[in-house]
Order: sequence, then structure tokens, then C-alpha cells
Amino acid sequence: MADAPREASPTPRHIRLTSHPGQGAGGALPLHWGAADPQGRGPVVGTTTQRAQRNVVGTHSGSYGVYRALAVAAGKMVRGHRADLTDTAPTDAIGPHSAWSDPERIVSIDPWGASVQQVFAPQIAAGVDIRPTIAVTKAHVHLPEIKQALAFQRLQVDGRILLDDASAAVTKIAVEPVWWLPGVARRFGVSEADLRRALFEETGGMYPELVTRSDLEVFLPPIGGQTLYVFGRVQDLADASVTLTARVHDECNGSDVFGSDICTCRPYLTHAIEECIQGAQRGGVGLIAYSRKEGRALGEVTKFLVYNARKRQVGGDSADKYFLRTECVAGVQDMRFQELMPDVLHWLGITRIHRLVSMSNDKYDAITGSGIAVDERIKIPDALVPADARVEIEAKIAAGYFTDGAVPDASALAAVKGRGLD
Repeated sequence: MADAPREASPTPRHIRLTSHPGQGAGGALPLHWGAADPQGRGPVVGTTTQRAQRNVVGTHSGSYGVYRALAVAAGKMVRGHRADLTDTAPTDAIGPHSAWSDPERIVSIDPWGASVQQVFAPQIAAGVDIRPTIAVTKAHVHLPEIKQALAFQRLQVDGRILLDDASAAVTKIAVEPVWWLPGVARRFGVSEADLRRALFEETGGMYPELVTRSDLEVFLPPIGGQTLYVFGRVQDLADASVTLTARVHDECNGSDVFGSDICTCRPYLTHAIEECIQGAQRGGVGLIAYSRKEGRALGEVTKFLVYNARKRQVGGDSADKYFLRTECVAGVQDMRFQELMPDVLHWLGITRIHRLVSMSNDKYDAITGSGIAVDERIKIPDALVPADARVEIEAKIAAGYFTDGAVPDASALAAVKGRGLD
């Protein structure tokens, strides 16, 4: 007789709600955001299996926690798996920098998130389920645009930044969001209570602790994080005397990956990478900060709906109605909200960006408003703007984006047309 199938791991039949009294952080390690050292600050613990250890709302890995749930439910992953962090430490030492202990400078990432293996080793050895929220590694990146730049002799192989096979040597850093809610609320000029309620209601009540557990101040939101690509020495990012070329780029899958020509995203990104490589080869350092905010954080479905509305409206796709169609579909022009974006720059110790490869007024204002100096702004070369993307770029320039050329007036803006849905 065949053995009866057994579950991959025991699953308790009784569900304990974490919003219930006595099911929260009573025995958890305290978290003091902005403390000067990791032991004083305390670790971020978002474990789902050891409830008494939890000291945050949410769980590690953000939206990927849903995939982990599927793996557990399907029996592909043992519930309560603990990561073996052997040999996972960062390849490059970063910080600590003064901003790490400034609760106004960093509110949306864990400054100690890359080094939990070292700084919280005693707690991990004692059985506390602490996981990194930042990872630092090395890589080579291959881009056809870089090969083209080599062919046209705009770039040269140097064996350090650009290698013989036309790849670029980089340090890659992945960052998951960790929100200190009191600081996030202040950054947006709202009350913490209003922020918590909006987060609770707009996620369909997914995180009841947001409104029932005011003692839990840290939230691990189910959103994408950031990836940083550093060309040159990571340590030079914090040295204001070393020329820093940087671009802060928000995700655009259609253009960045597939080359869609309705926007300037991939051309501007690859142009910035070329500028970063040139800067690093001249003795400086380059940085690409890539944020998962697809479609102005409206999502790709909304973005494609807007594309259809733009192309089908009376008069066709025109620059004077570029933002209007987005607002009609989404209810807002843009939800990227750059207020939290500079946090990762402060984590790297950046105090000065010598060359900012960006035309965005929102990004520039957020960076300089956070205390980081910007010396020069670099616009995308006109030759790199796809014909169908003229609608986007002219609308943005008219709305206040940086340019060293003419700003179109209302009549000029209305005359800028994109192609139809062909």
C-alpha cells in the first residue's frame, strides 16, 4: 500500500491575526530609527514564521512575498526556510555615512540592510530571522549601444571600466524598500495617521497592523525597489572632489528592454551609461540609479491604455494633450513622487553630483532639496530622440523640464504630432 502524501511542512490550522493583542512585537528586538550604530538602531525583522520576533509591518522581499506564498502553498518550498547567508556579504564596503544616523535624510531604506550578516551576527546566531534588504555584487554588462560607441570611437577600451569584449565592469546594488512611516509622512507633509489609513485602505486592507499597531513604525511595502550600477570605485561616490556623473532613471519596460519608440527612456538610459563610462575613464565615477516605477508608477496596463487614448483622440497624438490623457485615465499625471528617491544617494554618501544626466525638474528639485549639490545638467541629445517620442519630450520641456534650447509655446506644442496606432 502506497504511503499517504505528506505536506512539505507543517502548517498550523489556526490562523493568528498579527493585529491581535499579544501577537505583535512584545518579545521582538526594538527598532530605534536614526540611531548612530546598528546595535542601537536594531535589526529589521519581517519574518512570517516566528511571530514574536516581528518588529515591522509586512514581510521581506516586497511583492515577491506573494511568489514565496505560492511556493509554500504548492509544496515547492518548506515553510519557515531560513536563508544561509554564508559568503553573501557585499563585495564593496559602503559607509557608514553621516546620513545613516539622520532620520530626516534616510526614511525609505535600511542603511544597515547590506551588512546584517556582520553587524547583527550575534542576533542571527541566537535564532533571530534577520535578512538583508540590500545586496552588493560585481558584474559585466553588455549593451549594443556601447559596442556602437566603440565602433564610432566615442568610447575606448581601457581594460578597467571597458573590457576587451566591449563589456563594462560594474558594481551592482539591489535595494528593497524599508519605510520608516513617521519619516515618510513628514517627507510628504501628511500626518502619520492619514498615511497609515491610506496605505491600509488602498491595499484592500492587506496590512491591518498599519491601523492597529501604531507601535510598529517600519513598513516593508509590497513594491519594487532599486538597482544601482556603479562605474568605477564605489567609495568615490562619497568623495565630493571626484567627478560624479549620475542618472536617476525610472523603469520603462517597453523602451528600456524592448526598444519601443514612443518615449526616450532607453536612448536616455544608454546615453547616460556612455557618459558614466567616459566619466569613470577620466578618473571620476558613474552611477545609474534604476527605480521600479513602471509607467510613472501607474503600471504598464494603465500606460498602454493611455497610449491608446493618445493615439485615438480627436486630432491625434499631440504634445499639448500629452499629460491630459494620462490624467483622464489614471486620475493623476504622475505617481513617481521623487520625495523618497534621494535616500539611496544619501546612503551612498553622495553630497555632490557634478554631472546629472536628467532633464526632470522633479528629480532635480528632490535631489537639491535634500541637500545634494548639482553642478551641471545634461539633456538627451536631439539626435537620440525617436520621432514618435517628440510628443513626450516637447510636452515635458513645456512643463518645466530642463533644456538649453527653446521652450515651445502653446501653438508650437499643438503642432507636435505622433503617429497613429499603426
